[in-house]
Amino acid sequence: MVFCLENEEPRLSLRSAMVHFQASEVQQLLHNKFVVILGDSIQRAVYKDLVLLLQRDSLLTAAQLKAKGELSFEQDQLVAGGQLGELHNGTQYREVRQFCSGSGHHLVRFYFLTRVYSEYLEGVLEELTYGPAPDLVIINSCLWDLSRYGRCSMESYRENLERVFVRMDQVLPDSCLLVWNMAMPLGERVTGGFLLPELQPLAGSLRRDVVEGNFYSATLAGDHCFDVLDLHFHFRHAVQHRHRDGVHWDQHAHRHLSHLLLTHVADAWGVELPKRDYPSGQPFPPHEFFNYNSTEDFSMSSHLGCGPGVNFVPGPLPPPVPGPIPHGQHRGPVVHRGMPRCAPNSPYHVPRMGGPCRQRLRHSDRLIHTNKLDRQPPAHSGTWPG
Repeated sequence: MVFCLENEEPRLSLRSAMVHFQASEVQQLLHNKFVVILGDSIQRAVYKDLVLLLQRDSLLTAAQLKAKGELSFEQDQLVAGGQLGELHNGTQYREVRQFCSGSGHHLVRFYFLTRVYSEYLEGVLEELTYGPAPDLVIINSCLWDLSRYGRCSMESYRENLERVFVRMDQVLPDSCLLVWNMAMPLGERVTGGFLLPELQPLAGSLRRDVVEGNFYSATLAGDHCFDVLDLHFHFRHAVQHRHRDGVHWDQHAHRHLSHLLLTHVADAWGVELPKRDYPSGQPFPPHEFFNYNSTEDFSMSSHLGCGPGVNFVPGPLPPPVPGPIPHGQHRGPVVHRGMPRCAPNSPYHVPRMGGPCRQRLRHSDRLIHTNKLDRQPPAHSGTWPG
């Protein structure tokens, strides 16, 4: 989902428009790109599936999804935390992973977060400031924020969301695309590792709190002109792919999530995707992936992620962080959906619209040199970083 100019209706991509990427196409799309993924165990699985899909057309195993802090996963490297330190379920848990392809043309890094904004997050932003500039940032933090930080967790979460979006706007280059992944729907019974035994009484309300948190996070991301991918909406009828802990999801769900995310990124970069019929050999055809369950309905407006059983009146959003407006903080569209494409002078040109919003697009030799994806990976030239 993309938030548009004031008084405009948000334009949504249809599920049928989602492309099912092959590994060679993902290699092309992310050629010479630095991707940073920040978040909890769900986002770690997003990282893992992307790393795997950059190498071959296969799914994660159940063991790979469950593993935490391992020294290596599919040619990646544990950089900090995890088994290099202490494995635990505390709010100070850290895990930093990185994958660099053998060709040197793909770099993906993951930071585990237990809070959307913190001193640790500031340290991460400092690394991104002085290291290679990211081309794509994918981020979510919600469940830990709402369950592990006291009674005023929702108020703190809203304030921290404002802080993190302001800081991202200050730190990330104009060419970087940031995608906020909204939290996925929880089950009625939640037993995930982040929820300590003494916090189990919170499980009943956490499902509703996530809906409210999604509302605030999507609204604030839109205010800062960042992209939003509403995973709560997309997976509301895919509950058969959710694990029994009520939080985590199987390998089919995560491959579906990767396709959604990559389709969104390709559209943001103006890449023309291959048009082909759905491959019958894939393990999750659309008509089977979604299985409507009337006892767990989240079919209300996607930008709220609500369902008939969820009813809340949102409070006021937190005031903007005091001080001068940071450079690059604008209102307006980031990705322009449903518009005819122009003949591009550069690979990822998107037609401009009125309004001051910056274009989070990179026009340089770090892009792949085509605005169409074919079945073959591009010829490699240069080394990382470009």
